[in-house]
Amino acid sequence: MSVSETRADVVRFSVDRGLLRGLAMALAAGVLLALTEAFGMSGTSLLFRLGYWLPLMLLGASWGHLCSLLIERHVDMDRRPLLAVVALTLVMSGPLVVMVWAVTGWFFDDDRSVTLARLPDFIGPVLVVTGTLSALNVFMARSPVQTHAAAAGGKPARFLDRLPFKLRGSVIRAVQSEDHYLRIHTDRGSDLILMRLSDALTELEGLEGAQTHRSWWVARDALRGVSRGDGRATLTLEGGLEAPVSRRYARALREAGWY
Repeated sequence: MSVSETRADVVRFSVDRGLLRGLAMALAAGVLLALTEAFGMSGTSLLFRLGYWLPLMLLGASWGHLCSLLIERHVDMDRRPLLAVVALTLVMSGPLVVMVWAVTGWFFDDDRSVTLARLPDFIGPVLVVTGTLSALNVFMARSPVQTHAAAAGGKPARFLDRLPFKLRGSVIRAVQSEDHYLRIHTDRGSDLILMRLSDALTELEGLEGAQTHRSWWVARDALRGVSRGDGRATLTLEGGLEAPVSRRYARALREAGWY
């Protein structure tokens, strides 16, 4: 089986790790809320509480993931995590209040739960749970800025040993994350290897370059130009390749003299 076929299979069945993390945290929170009989559910059985909390938390996590994709377009979650938490909590909570109110009314099946007058009673609990989980997700997803200097004493970067046979001895221009794979861009072409960018960053030490985006690492010597648009920069590399610069990494690159 070729690399491209293997990659296609992985992409077909892969799930965004951010979504998986959110779902796992939602399940854990649902179990905790059920065990602690939170929000006045002490008169119900554990099975009933699990049946109420787990689906509700999973629905909330799925909605939260969609909201985070929207928030990421306007707020840099790495550089301004507190603003991201507040924005995410506010965007999520409105629809969630209505959803929790409706689900609670259906579960308890009494007039007290489903009356419109009781809708405001759910705002506080939803804000508390949503804000807590939003903070955990945002801060757990943060990643440090990675920049590298040229190797001292001529020690080669360990990442060079990862190059496929046809690229051995080539000059690395950039490394791009593609799902579970990395695409290595060189002066002899590009190819895929099975590796995470977070692991590759450590092995790239010794090659002068920097992470420019959550999905990109760029070699300093490959830089040929910089363009700006919509408040963001794009690096043009040797060979015409373009690498994005996110707000998260822009300041570090400017301070290092990249542009």
